[in-house]
Amino acid sequence: MIAITGANGNLGKATIAFLLQKIEPEDIVAIVRNPETVREFKQKGIIVRQADYNDSATLKGAFRGVETVLQISTIGVDTETSKQQEANVVKAMAENNVKHIVYTSMVKAHANTIFQGTQTQYQTEELIAKTNIPYTIFRNSMYMEAIPEFMGNALQTGEIRYPSGNGKVSFVSRNNIAEALANVLAEPTSLSETYEITGSRAYTFAELAQLINAEKKMNVQHIDISDTIFREELIAHQLPVQVADLLVSMAHAIKAGEFSYTDSTLEKLLGRAPLSLSEYVRGL
Repeated sequence: MIAITGANGNLGKATIAFLLQKIEPEDIVAIVRNPETVREFKQKGIIVRQADYNDSATLKGAFRGVETVLQISTIGVDTETSKQQEANVVKAMAENNVKHIVYTSMVKAHANTIFQGTQTQYQTEELIAKTNIPYTIFRNSMYMEAIPEFMGNALQTGEIRYPSGNGKVSFVSRNNIAEALANVLAEPTSLSETYEITGSRAYTFAELAQLINAEKKMNVQHIDISDTIFREELIAHQLPVQVADLLVSMAHAIKAGEFSYTDSTLEKLLGRAPLSLSEYVRGL
C-alpha cells in the first residue's frame, strides 16, 4: 500500500489523482487530520485514515501495513512546532518499517537557509536519512500556482508589490510535480535519491511582469517595495504577525537567490517537457 500524508491538500489530491491511473484505489491510504474533508476519497474506494502530526499514536496506526509513504512537508508559522511534527511522522514511518519514503522538500535545501520553511524541511531530510530507509527527496522550487498570490490585485492596480529585488525564481507546476511523484510512488526503488525539481528557467519579478504583459496584453510592473512596507501591508490585510514574518522570510530568500536554481530532472521524471511559465501565465 502507498500512503500520502496531508492528502487533503492541493498537492496530495493531485498526486492521488495521478496514482489512481496506475494502481487500484484500495492500495492507496489517504492520511488526514479530518476525514470529513476527503469524503470523495472514500467514495472512490481509497482507504482514509485519521492522524494528527502532534499525536504519535495516531501516526503509528496510520502507517500500519504501508510499504511506501509520500510525506508532504508542512510549512507552519512556528518553526519548532513544524520540525517536531515532521519528526513525529518520520519516527512513525520507521516504527512501521516502511520500505520507501518520498518526501517533498525545498529546492537546494541546506541547514542555513533564509526561508524558515526550508530550514524545517532540511532537518526532516536529515532525519529520514538516519532511518536507513530508502528515500526519494523532491526538492521543489516555488509553485507556479503561487503567482496569483504574489500578484495580489495587480490586474486592477497594474503593480506587483513585492520586495524581491533582482532575485529569481525557477517557478514549477504543482500539477507536474504531482504527476512525477505518482510515477516514483508507483515504482519504488531500493536506491536513495535527491532530486532538484524546478522550472527550466528562473525569472525576476520584473521579468514575470513582462511575461504577464506579453501573454495577457496588460501593463503590469513590478514595484520592489521595502520589507517594512511589505510587512505593514500584510498586517493591514489582517494577517497574523507570525504569518507576515514567515512571508517576509520568503521574500528575503527569493531576493538572496534561494529559489533561482534550475534543473532538468522534472523533464526526465515526466518523460516530456514540463509546463512552461509562459504556458501557465497564458491560462490565468
